[in-house]
Amino acid sequence: MIKLSTIVSPQGLKDKIGLDDHITLLGSCFVDNIASHLCEAGFAIQSNPLGTLYNPASIASTIDLLDSTSIFEEKDCVQMGAGSPKICSFNHHTSFARDTTEEFLSYANNTLLSAREDWHRSNFAIITLGTAFVWTHNGKIVSNCLKRPSNEFEHRLLSIDEIKTFIKKITNAHPEKRFIFTISPIRHLGEGARSNTICKSLLHIALNECEVEYFPAYEILLDELRDYRFYAEDLVHPSKIAVDIIWEKFLNYAVKPEDLPLIAQNEKNAKSAKHVRRI
Repeated sequence: MIKLSTIVSPQGLKDKIGLDDHITLLGSCFVDNIASHLCEAGFAIQSNPLGTLYNPASIASTIDLLDSTSIFEEKDCVQMGAGSPKICSFNHHTSFARDTTEEFLSYANNTLLSAREDWHRSNFAIITLGTAFVWTHNGKIVSNCLKRPSNEFEHRLLSIDEIKTFIKKITNAHPEKRFIFTISPIRHLGEGARSNTICKSLLHIALNECEVEYFPAYEILLDELRDYRFYAEDLVHPSKIAVDIIWEKFLNYAVKPEDLPLIAQNEKNAKSAKHVRRI
């Protein structure tokens, strides 16, 4: 029989996830794709409580915040760029921006307090690394540049040792949680294709040397599904069918087999509910 693709078959997770577990997902926008499937499957989850995070430093910083008792204050507030009067912070995605400082702080802190409770309940964490590039503002790595002028920031590549430090900081601080790491298959082409390859390679090496649990979403899309018919119109993000295929492989890799029938029913119910809402 002629083979038309190189099949990626991840070795199953040793301690699998069940429907009675709690999961926190942090990282790039690919995390939101998996989070949506987990939610429809009936899992108790939270996903990116501060918005999309791309680099290991910002993910580690967000976990530090979830572990602390700190809240956001007026000194953390920043006006958006590109002529927008809205207020946000360098810790947040721009979707958190609000019209006033008071509105932003109220929304950001209410979200943080709720996320903190979910984080403490979570016994699994899925972390998707998107890039090894970081932007710094006054020497501090930011999660988002908020569309402010580029001359306010410095752009650099994290070293393998720096990435490993962030990964170990995350895992060593939480021996009670099971971490699953992935690398986002979404290519960052703003600096060029070769720059993206170098960037992703650093993430791969760091995860490999840290010997963490790894789910090969990156390899599934770029090796097994290496045809542009599995990509969205921008030719960068995975298509819906590609995400569905990765999700099916994740189920077999990570989830307790005895929960799969109920998960299938939950997904069926979720699709039916969507259909009813559209009608």
